Amino acid sequence: MKIRLGSLMLLLLSLSLSARPQGSAHVPDSTGFQLSSTTFANDATLPISMINNIPVNGSNSCSIDGSVGGNQSPELSWIHAPQGTTSFVVTVYDDTAAFTHWGMYNISGAATGLPENAGVAGSQYGSQIFNDFFVGAEYDGPCPPANVRPFVHHYVFTVYALDTMLRLPSSPNFPASAESLYQALIKAGKAGHILASSKIVGLYSTTPSAK
Repeated sequence: MKIRLGSLMLLLLSLSLSARPQGSAHVPDSTGFQLSSTTFANDATLPISMINNIPVNGSNSCSIDGSVGGNQSPELSWIHAPQGTTSFVVTVYDDTAAFTHWGMYNISGAATGLPENAGVAGSQYGSQIFNDFFVGAEYDGPCPPANVRPFVHHYVFTVYALDTMLRLPSSPNFPASAESLYQALIKAGKAGHILASSKIVGLYSTTPSAK
């Protein structure tokens, strides 16, 4: 079975974090670095404001009832960032289909979150990668295929706190991608530059009565 490159990259990133140099990582306080959202609850269904909008015969194929999707990135907030944080990275990964829907890096180390629709093209909040759907350097909302198992997709929202800024190779013909972002995170993790991370998960399906 073919393994998508994004899944392999995330595995390598996880291994790099576990193998970082001893004593190089900041130990967060007792409450810990934590990510949350006012747009959706952890392990709950994502709202229509976050869902993509792909019309087919006059109806949005990304929603069960054809409702128009907002295609906006959610509000995200984090607390208890480690001392020494210089920048943040946010990624959205469909763990079911192995697609990266969004990646923003070099978010200010003074930030405590991102407002709704921060993932718009040309965002002022950080640099963005070209998502896996070649739409552009912006957020691209969920649109899982209907009646294809597994029906419910799991969207993992992760924030990383780093003590450095990332430099991703990019050019007009070959813009920064999910793979280049994961490569940069793997390198940062191996060098002990990722101080902490936190994640929440959103669920979504276009299949009626999906379980």
